Amino acid sequence: MAKKKIHLRVITPEERKVDEAVGGIVMRCSTGDLGVLPGHEARSAVLNYGILRILDSGRERRLAVYGGLAVIQNNVLTVLTPEAEWPEDVDLERAQAEREHLERRIREKTDAIELQNDQVLLRRALVQIEIGLSPAAEQEE
Repeated sequence: MAKKKIHLRVITPEERKVDEAVGGIVMRCSTGDLGVLPGHEARSAVLNYGILRILDSGRERRLAVYGGLAVIQNNVLTVLTPEAEWPEDVDLERAQAEREHLERRIREKTDAIELQNDQVLLRRALVQIEIGLSPAAEQEE
Protein backbone atom coordinates (compact mmCIF):
# COMPACT_ATOMS: atom_id res chain seq x y z
CA MET A 1 0.00 0.00 0.00
CA ALA A 2 1.42 3.39 -1.02
CA LYS A 3 1.95 6.04 1.65
CA LYS A 4 -0.45 8.96 1.57
CA LYS A 5 1.02 12.24 0.44
CA ILE A 6 -0.02 15.87 0.34
CA HIS A 7 0.52 17.93 -2.79
CA LEU A 8 2.75 20.98 -2.20
CA ARG A 9 2.85 23.99 -4.50
CA VAL A 10 5.16 26.91 -3.75
CA ILE A 11 4.52 29.76 -6.14
CA THR A 12 6.36 33.08 -6.47
CA PRO A 13 5.51 35.83 -8.97
CA GLU A 14 8.36 34.55 -11.18
CA GLU A 15 8.00 30.76 -10.99
CA ARG A 16 6.73 27.60 -9.35
CA LYS A 17 9.45 26.58 -6.93
CA VAL A 18 7.76 23.32 -5.90
CA ASP A 19 4.92 21.30 -7.43
CA GLU A 20 4.99 17.75 -6.08
CA ALA A 21 3.51 15.25 -3.63
CA VAL A 22 5.37 15.06 -0.30
CA GLY A 23 5.00 13.36 3.06
CA GLY A 24 4.65 16.53 5.14
CA ILE A 25 5.59 20.15 5.54
CA VAL A 26 6.57 22.38 8.47
CA MET A 27 6.27 26.11 7.85
CA ARG A 28 6.85 29.29 9.84
CA CYS A 29 3.56 31.18 10.25
CA SER A 30 2.78 34.46 11.98
CA THR A 31 1.42 32.46 14.94
CA GLY A 32 4.29 29.94 15.11
CA ASP A 33 5.33 26.80 13.25
CA LEU A 34 2.61 24.76 11.55
CA GLY A 35 3.02 21.13 10.54
CA VAL A 36 0.93 19.83 7.65
CA LEU A 37 0.41 16.15 6.93
CA PRO A 38 -1.81 14.36 4.39
CA GLY A 39 -5.49 14.81 5.22
CA HIS A 40 -4.98 18.11 7.10
CA GLU A 41 -8.14 20.13 7.62
CA ALA A 42 -8.79 23.10 5.35
CA ARG A 43 -7.29 26.35 6.63
CA SER A 44 -5.16 29.29 5.66
CA ALA A 45 -2.21 30.91 7.41
CA VAL A 46 -0.10 34.02 7.04
CA LEU A 47 3.57 33.12 6.59
CA ASN A 48 6.50 34.78 8.31
CA TYR A 49 10.02 34.94 6.96
CA GLY A 50 11.41 31.49 7.66
CA ILE A 51 12.32 28.02 6.51
CA LEU A 52 9.77 25.75 4.85
CA ARG A 53 10.76 22.18 5.69
CA ILE A 54 9.68 19.62 3.09
CA LEU A 55 9.63 16.10 4.54
CA ASP A 56 9.40 12.96 2.43
CA SER A 57 10.60 9.36 2.74
CA GLY A 58 12.96 10.11 5.65
CA ARG A 59 14.50 13.11 3.87
CA GLU A 60 14.21 16.83 4.51
CA ARG A 61 14.65 19.66 2.02
CA ARG A 62 14.62 23.28 3.12
CA LEU A 63 13.31 26.32 1.25
CA ALA A 64 13.52 29.90 2.54
CA VAL A 65 10.27 31.83 2.11
CA TYR A 66 9.82 35.52 2.74
CA GLY A 67 6.25 35.94 3.93
CA GLY A 68 3.12 35.16 2.00
CA LEU A 69 0.01 33.05 2.38
CA ALA A 70 -0.50 29.30 2.77
CA VAL A 71 -3.81 27.65 1.91
CA ILE A 72 -4.59 24.02 2.72
CA GLN A 73 -7.57 22.52 0.92
CA ASN A 74 -8.41 19.06 -0.49
CA ASN A 75 -5.00 17.61 0.43
CA VAL A 76 -3.16 20.41 -1.41
CA LEU A 77 -0.98 23.02 0.32
CA THR A 78 -0.51 26.10 -1.84
CA VAL A 79 2.10 28.61 -0.69
CA LEU A 80 2.03 32.01 -2.36
CA THR A 81 5.15 33.97 -1.47
CA PRO A 82 6.90 37.01 -2.96
CA GLU A 83 10.19 35.10 -2.97
CA ALA A 84 11.65 31.68 -2.13
CA GLU A 85 15.24 30.43 -2.19
CA TRP A 86 16.87 27.00 -2.08
CA PRO A 87 20.15 26.78 -0.10
CA GLU A 88 22.22 26.81 -3.29
CA ASP A 89 20.55 30.09 -4.37
CA VAL A 90 21.83 32.04 -1.36
CA ASP A 91 25.01 34.12 -1.42
CA LEU A 92 26.05 33.37 2.16
CA GLU A 93 28.91 35.90 2.29
CA ARG A 94 26.61 38.68 1.10
CA ALA A 95 23.91 37.68 3.62
CA GLN A 96 26.43 37.70 6.50
CA ALA A 97 27.78 41.10 5.46
CA GLU A 98 24.22 42.43 5.20
CA ARG A 99 23.44 41.11 8.70
CA GLU A 100 26.47 42.87 10.19
CA HIS A 101 25.64 46.12 8.36
CA LEU A 102 21.99 46.06 9.49
CA GLU A 103 22.85 45.21 13.10
CA ARG A 104 25.09 48.31 13.20
CA ARG A 105 22.38 50.49 11.62
CA ILE A 106 19.71 49.23 14.03
CA ARG A 107 21.84 50.14 17.05
CA GLU A 108 22.09 53.71 15.71
CA LYS A 109 18.47 54.22 14.53
CA THR A 110 16.11 56.73 16.07
CA ASP A 111 13.43 56.87 13.34
CA ALA A 112 10.78 54.20 14.06
CA ILE A 113 9.89 53.50 10.42
CA GLU A 114 13.51 53.16 9.34
CA LEU A 115 14.11 50.91 12.33
CA GLN A 116 11.20 48.65 11.33
CA ASN A 117 12.43 48.49 7.74
CA ASP A 118 15.92 47.52 8.87
CA GLN A 119 14.51 44.88 11.23
CA VAL A 120 12.63 43.27 8.32
CA LEU A 121 15.79 43.31 6.20
CA LEU A 122 17.75 41.83 9.11
CA ARG A 123 15.21 39.00 9.46
CA ARG A 124 15.62 38.28 5.74
CA ALA A 125 19.42 38.16 6.09
CA LEU A 126 19.12 35.81 9.08
CA VAL A 127 16.84 33.45 7.13
CA GLN A 128 19.30 33.52 4.22
CA ILE A 129 22.15 32.67 6.58
CA GLU A 130 20.14 29.82 8.12
CA ILE A 131 19.24 28.33 4.74
CA GLY A 132 22.71 29.08 3.34
CA LEU A 133 24.34 27.07 6.12
CA SER A 134 22.06 24.11 5.29
CA PRO A 135 23.55 21.51 2.99
CA ALA A 136 22.09 21.94 -0.51
CA ALA A 137 21.59 18.21 -0.89
CA GLU A 138 18.73 16.33 0.72
CA GLN A 139 19.52 15.07 4.21
CA GLU A 140 18.32 12.27 6.41
CA GLU A 141 15.73 13.48 8.87
